[in-house]
Amino acid sequence: MELFGTAGIRGDVVSKVTPDLALRVGQATGRDGETFVLGYDGRVTSPALADAMAAGLQSAGARVVRIGRVPTPTLAYASQGRHGVMITASHNPPTDNGIKLFADGTEYGDDDETRIEGRIEGGSTPTAWRDWGDTESVDYLDEYRGAVADYAESLGGDPSRLTVAVDCGNGMASVATPQVLRELGADVLATEANVDGTFPGRESKPTPETLADFREFVAESDADFGFGHDGDADRIVVVDADGDVIHEDTILAMLAEHYTRTADVSDPVVVTTPNASGRIDERVEAAGGRVERIHLGSLHVGIADVRADATDETEVVFAAEPWKHIHTAFGGWIDGVASAAVLTRLFAGESVGDRRAVISERPYEKVSVECPDDAKAETMERLESDLPDAFPEADVSTEYGVRLSFDDGSWTLVRPSGTEPYVRVYAESDDIDALVADTTQAVRDAVAVVSAADA
Repeated sequence: MELFGTAGIRGDVVSKVTPDLALRVGQATGRDGETFVLGYDGRVTSPALADAMAAGLQSAGARVVRIGRVPTPTLAYASQGRHGVMITASHNPPTDNGIKLFADGTEYGDDDETRIEGRIEGGSTPTAWRDWGDTESVDYLDEYRGAVADYAESLGGDPSRLTVAVDCGNGMASVATPQVLRELGADVLATEANVDGTFPGRESKPTPETLADFREFVAESDADFGFGHDGDADRIVVVDADGDVIHEDTILAMLAEHYTRTADVSDPVVVTTPNASGRIDERVEAAGGRVERIHLGSLHVGIADVRADATDETEVVFAAEPWKHIHTAFGGWIDGVASAAVLTRLFAGESVGDRRAVISERPYEKVSVECPDDAKAETMERLESDLPDAFPEADVSTEYGVRLSFDDGSWTLVRPSGTEPYVRVYAESDDIDALVADTTQAVRDAVAVVSAADA
């Protein structure tokens, strides 16, 4: 049984993430702790799934603190010191829903998820009737928004001089980001700022294409910059005053450099993923830190690994993958609302353009090559030799896919998608077209050979 992907359980509410599944996951997970906080996003199906989850948790003996309709970061914040469950499919379409599990503000790791899957597969039954847990409802939203604002207050700058546009995408950012930025003193222009689980304004996933209307709005307004959120407000896209999306790795590099430069230890560490740009390494090293990489969807694992080997002078100051940031001094969860607050403070102290000017932005491209799920493992095994043969001048790492690094700072990464029938190719180079063409051809050749052998 493989229920969990790179970000919890997600899928269609009719065929996969059903009330029956939520009940069974609740019964299996409820054995992990005495108290669980439970929240849900604005999707049409979320309240019913939350009810089923609560029934499962309580029938396993857990006490359930229901915090209602909130952003995922709010649920994570409330789960500190106990366990938590969030009903959300993040940026997936409204036909989907999902389940994310937390312990002490951090998402469940692979071992935890495997344990839950094993319990579900083995069958879960309610505990004795006397041991069923009780429930109460508590509002955490105001406390969370205040905590984000207080954290950002320490970063300098005066947001009262700024106009910030926010596209909430009819998602849970509607009840958090505009309110926090106004508390910081910024003038906020909010769009699609009502919660509607059908996502009538745009698709829930914020991309340059889905944000087209918002980008035009920013360019025509007096906004200094803008933010776009997904359905549960854990990820963020940043738009400049001209309406152009700033590359996700440029934003990551800005934040990583800030946290590294302001660290009060001699060994500040930034955790990121193999597909993240070399511009991050450049800015972190210039600020006196180092970068460690972990596979996609496992930032919390990378943070734990660094901390396990840490000295007194080692500290994970920031962790991120594209558009998903963990502000470790604030908490151990991905938080798009906190990112909006932090970036607003930083841009108030030094403009977007000035912070961007010092970052080397080489052309970056991502390509998806079709590959059947059952051919991925053999294809990747073949590419571990084929790609080094095709690029003998490159340094090779096979820890998280196949990553080739070149002396001029160029690199390419090939890895299998964890959710779709593709092998992903990422590349960054001044000669991006040639590098992408050669890499994708090697991948297509490997897929063809494996598929022909399996036919």
